[in-house]
Amino acid sequence: MLLFTPGPTPVPEAVRVEMSKPTLHHRTPEFEAIFKEARESLLKLFKMREAVMLSSSGTGAMEAAIINLSRGKTLTVNAGKFGERFGKIVKAHNLDLVELKYEWDTPASVDDVLKALRESSDIDSVAIQICESAGGLRHPVEEIAKAVKEFNKDIIVIADGITAVGVEPIDVTNIDALIAGSQKAFMLPPGLAMLGLSDEALNRVGEGKGYYLNLASEIAKQEKNTTAYTAATTLIIGLNKVFDLIDEFGGEDRLYKVTKARHKALLEALKSLGLKIYPKSPALSMATIIDENAEDIRALLKSKYGVNIAGGQDHLKGKIFRINNMGLIESGDMLWVVDSIESALAELGRLEYSGVGAKVFSKTLKLELA
Repeated sequence: MLLFTPGPTPVPEAVRVEMSKPTLHHRTPEFEAIFKEARESLLKLFKMREAVMLSSSGTGAMEAAIINLSRGKTLTVNAGKFGERFGKIVKAHNLDLVELKYEWDTPASVDDVLKALRESSDIDSVAIQICESAGGLRHPVEEIAKAVKEFNKDIIVIADGITAVGVEPIDVTNIDALIAGSQKAFMLPPGLAMLGLSDEALNRVGEGKGYYLNLASEIAKQEKNTTAYTAATTLIIGLNKVFDLIDEFGGEDRLYKVTKARHKALLEALKSLGLKIYPKSPALSMATIIDENAEDIRALLKSKYGVNIAGGQDHLKGKIFRINNMGLIESGDMLWVVDSIESALAELGRLEYSGVGAKVFSKTLKLELA
């Protein structure tokens, strides 16, 4: 079965082998050396002042960012399940909330954010997804962050990059907290969350808040290559292997170039089959299609062609399907996905199979990588 859901993503065999080795105790010099290597790689990837690893899902990092960095009122952008989640975290900690709501296919605008800031002068943090994976939407986070800092440099910008980090280069010039998760572009099992932090974020953290998610206590330990609580040892070992694979692939820049090219090829191939792209601003991490036969297509892919893709949630349940584009994906595997979708559409009487999807994918990918 080819796993093409936008998280969890497939774990490469070399990573699985590395993680299958005997477990190390986390309070040993041997593991401290492994942790140091992972931390240095994350600092290089994030291009930020600090990098913190947490033994949690990405939601743990979202909550850690809110409780440690939000002091008064938080502005959140809700254009899907994960933007909605930021708001729920803010409310759970009895913090004041201003929420901008959008349709799940619509990116946030700079003007809307600035209007909200002008209307609520006590907003001291903004939380937004770079990619809202509920609909495969890319928000213009870098532009929004720049506008926020020009409005008030003391406002903290929290960016959920769980389905963006490792997919594309992210300009962190005006971002104070950048969140990532192991089960996306890092191609690891779930259970390891990561945050990149700016100097401004470190100043805001101070002594930290919370207990397990206290960033101050974690930073103090992680700067010494250990953790405040039990580390996700196996996942951190796997993370180092992932960075090795990326280096072998040609480094971050080549990974970003291939990911972008593959995404363009995938979208063009799907459009050649008469399918409609759902978001107005598609994220590079996935392709999202809105279609009346979304569930029929998913069922055929899984039962007949050995491909598992994701559906929709809430009001989009049964109306969309989402195809992963994160990580070191083999072009041949994506080609199989495209051809399987064309075959499924033919079985549903939507078109006559001709192999056009695979042809468009291959031609576009070749042109984009030339």
